[in-house]
Amino acid sequence: MAESETLMMAKKARALKAQGVEVIALSLGEPDFDTPDYIKEAAKQALDQGYTKYTPVEGLLELREAICHKLLRDNQLEYNVNEIIVSNGAKQCIANVCLSLLNPTDEVIIFTPYWVSYFHIVEFAGAKPIKLYAGIDQDFKVKPEQLEAAITENTKLIIYSSPSNPTGSVYSKEELSALAEVITHHEGLYVMADEIYEYINFNETPPSIATFAGMKERTITVNGMSKGFSMTGWRLGYMAAPKWIVDACSKVQGQFTSGANAFGQKAAVTALMQDPSLQSYMKDKYLERKKLVKPLLETIDGIRTNDPEGAFYFFPDVSSFFGKSNGKNTIKNADDFVEIMLTEAHVALVSGSAFGDANCFRLSYATSNDLLIEAITRMKSVLDTYN
Repeated sequence: MAESETLMMAKKARALKAQGVEVIALSLGEPDFDTPDYIKEAAKQALDQGYTKYTPVEGLLELREAICHKLLRDNQLEYNVNEIIVSNGAKQCIANVCLSLLNPTDEVIIFTPYWVSYFHIVEFAGAKPIKLYAGIDQDFKVKPEQLEAAITENTKLIIYSSPSNPTGSVYSKEELSALAEVITHHEGLYVMADEIYEYINFNETPPSIATFAGMKERTITVNGMSKGFSMTGWRLGYMAAPKWIVDACSKVQGQFTSGANAFGQKAAVTALMQDPSLQSYMKDKYLERKKLVKPLLETIDGIRTNDPEGAFYFFPDVSSFFGKSNGKNTIKNADDFVEIMLTEAHVALVSGSAFGDANCFRLSYATSNDLLIEAITRMKSVLDTYN
């Protein structure tokens, strides 16, 4: 298993910073907001109330009830508590599903570009990951005819995220409906829908794919507290799925980690039961930054970008720079591009090769306007020397 390239780039950036270099880190997908005070207060109260012990593997009943409430309120999905499991981050939910559901002969279609860990988790589970690529000209979104052509008798699972990490693209209601129609025609095919960026959506929020006819019994909906509530360090994720899948995931989780932390789960109850608009200031700030970053990137000759509708990333195509040199270094691929940006511009990015697209890089704009302006100014200054 390879090291996560997002974490590896963060490590390189920290090493440079330790040497006194002023690195601007745009590599990690982490909100720069603090966790809202009302959530932190709920955790403090839980600590005072003695919520410091082991929790049930599947999560506190109160939290699973709150998740059911949230899914009905926000997604029009009706689940009972036995169809919910809470994990130590949404990443553990994904690993639980793959370890529970997949056998060595199974194939897993991963919509590409993909979040870095999907591919490696599928491999770790012993199945075969199949990249289904959609480039910038398709707004990085897979078409139904592509999906139909990729499905074989060995296809067991489809994994995608919307809003997407790394591209920020969002599948519309019509696009999800067309994909669901393909999926329901294939027996024994399941979908894992990663909706961790659900609350960071700049247009009308599309429905969950589980809402379409015949899809609920085939869908594992993964979500969590990290992105929408800026609770990354709390390590709290959850999923909703048919009971037999949840039961299997509970077995796996019971042997690996057991339940998530108690006082964090109590705070998550408070977060999920509040109106989501309480966090809308974060989304508004991300939208402001997106509108700042896009024209700045477009001032750099040779960079192509889409217009992301959610999350807090840009995923620009930089293939026009491949083969260019400044007389000392040559940009041969996206890996070289981000290495040069780190060593020459002192801006930490992540190569698109980590996400299944070697023509691109990922930039996280979850930081201040001043740092974003400075970072892209540095990038432009360095890239202007390459021809």
